[in-house]
Amino acid sequence: MPKHYDLYQLEDMSGGDKEFMQTVVETFLTEIPPDLQSMNMAIDNDNHRMAYQFAHKMKPNLEMFGIDLIREISAMERWADTSKPTSVIRPQLDTINKMVSDAIEEMRKDWKM
Repeated sequence: MPKHYDLYQLEDMSGGDKEFMQTVVETFLTEIPPDLQSMNMAIDNDNHRMAYQFAHKMKPNLEMFGIDLIREISAMERWADTSKPTSVIRPQLDTINKMVSDAIEEMRKDWKM
């Protein structure tokens, strides 16, 4: 059983179709790492709007895999509407990076990708 992600919603959505699930996992593993990298770059460059766009884009995928980052992603979205410095959002960004990286590593191992 996975520790860093959960398949409940994906299994429910797919009706247990393993081939479909594998396709969704492959898509997640293809799209999320560059989105996460782009969000980090946006924050490094103090680009609030771009950080918001990538956080918002990743949110449904993270939720589908039970990666509980709703508080951190919501904080990122709220921060993007301010002129606060990047130091304010760094703790949430660190949590997002760690949890998503752990989930990706575990998915790649579990799904042999």
